[in-house]
Amino acid sequence: MTLSVGWLSAVVAGLFSARVLQKLCFPYFWTDVLFLLNVIVYGVKLELSKLTSSVFTVLDRFVQQAERIPDKPFVIYEGRTHTYRDVERRSNRLAHVFLHRVRLKKGDCVAVLMSNEPDFLCVWFGLAKVGCSVAFLNTNIKSKSLLHCFNCCGAKTLIVGSELVDCLDGILTTLLEDNIQVWAMKSHSEHTQVHTLLDKIDAASDQPVPAALRAATSLKTPTLYIFTSGTTGLPKAAVITHLQSLKASAGFWAFGGTKDDVVYIPLPLYHSAASLIGIGGTIELGATCVLKKKFSASMFWADCRKHDVTIFQYIGELCRYLCNQPKTELDKVHKVRMGVGNGLRQDVWRDFQSRFGNIKMCEVYGSTEGNLCLMNHTGKTGSVGRSNYFYKLLFKYDLVKYDMEKDEPVKDQHGFCQRVKRGETGLLLSKVSATTPFFGYAGSKQLTEKKLMRNVFVKGDAYFNTGDLMSEDHEGFIYFKDRVGDTFRWKGENVATTEVTEILGLVDFIQEVNVYGVEIPRHEGRAGMAAMIIRAGLTFDGKKLFEHVTRDLPAYARPLFVRIQEVMEMTSTFKQQKFQLVQSGFNPSTICDPLYVLDYQQKSYIPLTDCIYQSILAGECKL
Repeated sequence: MTLSVGWLSAVVAGLFSARVLQKLCFPYFWTDVLFLLNVIVYGVKLELSKLTSSVFTVLDRFVQQAERIPDKPFVIYEGRTHTYRDVERRSNRLAHVFLHRVRLKKGDCVAVLMSNEPDFLCVWFGLAKVGCSVAFLNTNIKSKSLLHCFNCCGAKTLIVGSELVDCLDGILTTLLEDNIQVWAMKSHSEHTQVHTLLDKIDAASDQPVPAALRAATSLKTPTLYIFTSGTTGLPKAAVITHLQSLKASAGFWAFGGTKDDVVYIPLPLYHSAASLIGIGGTIELGATCVLKKKFSASMFWADCRKHDVTIFQYIGELCRYLCNQPKTELDKVHKVRMGVGNGLRQDVWRDFQSRFGNIKMCEVYGSTEGNLCLMNHTGKTGSVGRSNYFYKLLFKYDLVKYDMEKDEPVKDQHGFCQRVKRGETGLLLSKVSATTPFFGYAGSKQLTEKKLMRNVFVKGDAYFNTGDLMSEDHEGFIYFKDRVGDTFRWKGENVATTEVTEILGLVDFIQEVNVYGVEIPRHEGRAGMAAMIIRAGLTFDGKKLFEHVTRDLPAYARPLFVRIQEVMEMTSTFKQQKFQLVQSGFNPSTICDPLYVLDYQQKSYIPLTDCIYQSILAGECKL
């Protein structure tokens, strides 16, 4: 008996010691195991679906949910509730209109220019039900970029929201000349050649169109085109396949989301975060979402309390805006338990949780077109993702040395890239393989090839170049450091420096221009700045430049600062030198060149004084 008790005590002591050792040495072991199991289970399910003759898509999941939980609220918008049945039937009506009045057919590509509203979803699902691929157009882009988008994806039909028809002024004639038919979500149209949809919906059947129209035979079939910033100067149409859509829709589930969650979506649906992760994730769970036309910091917590929101989507700027709101006694009175998004700075992360409660912030890293997704499933402050030995077996990525001054990867004597050591910063590359394919961009093999790096470590290999500098610590947590190359982020959008350069180059007094991003304290991303040389015999005209950028560039892409130079510095490979300009920032007390700042009140670029500079640093100027 004594021997048995002693043996049992030894076992208990051993298990306790093992648990203590695990907590000390491997604190994330079980959370890693459970998360990885979820990833593997979902991955196996996708692989098995490849063996069947038909693919079960996100739309199929929605139709299934509409049959299973027809009366459950799917979308809450501006105080009105739309059930799964409501959206199913309205999208059916639209599908019939698309088939019989618009005369679309399976395989057509249709562009959608709409703001956040339930009809965005009904149009999207209705088009998918007749077998069309859908191109989401950014509502901020201007005429030239908008026309370019049609050339990229080959769309011959445009569905435009009622309040966005006026955005077509100046390009409608060109669209019609290119045989692109335009349909507006209106009952009446002032434009004789803009057709209307709303007056035709009520007369259409709400019964399903034949399921064969939407049937997909491959996970690699394109279903969406989502536009990203183009380093060539114009937006690029990232190809979104059923495989990518399904992976994105599992995001909330992987983080622990359930059917009882209420998801708050204040981000634009034309971006993948809101459409693929937000709407797709809501559908996968069979949950409810609160859709906002636009984000409002003053209404956010009131909305969350009113609708019992449990999960919200964010970008880093959103959380900063919330932290900048006046404090109230109700700051911690809510049911929000999780935030899912990207771009949250460590200081804002800490402030947000300290003020609004212990909300688990789940960072997701991955570009719309990329073949790698990192997820911070532990909620570790500041990290964009978590890796370990097993994760790297499934998803092959590397961090390689990068020369910021030359703006290129560092190569060894054999011409191959060099991996960085743990803790060092390097360029993130993701291996392209059968399990992690890169589908590229529509309409341009050249653009697709430009995002790839070949012969990285051995002859014949290929990696997707994320364009992001990252570091990985000794625990396997990954941290975003900076962007390289010809894009930067501002106001939650990617800014293509080449596009801005091209637009600025049309101004008569500008001889040469170099666009880059500069950091501003307490702001996410980088603000646009343009170094320029003025043509001989001409002078800088702040009002003319203001009129030009406000007319031809979306707000997030307009340079906030201008630096006048005598000579434009170049790198050893004859590229414009950005590194030194980025490092020097926009401080008028340390820069000898004339500096200007964008001023919306005076409708001009005005001299950047030390007083204005200090007010920007203090957060007193609205940027």
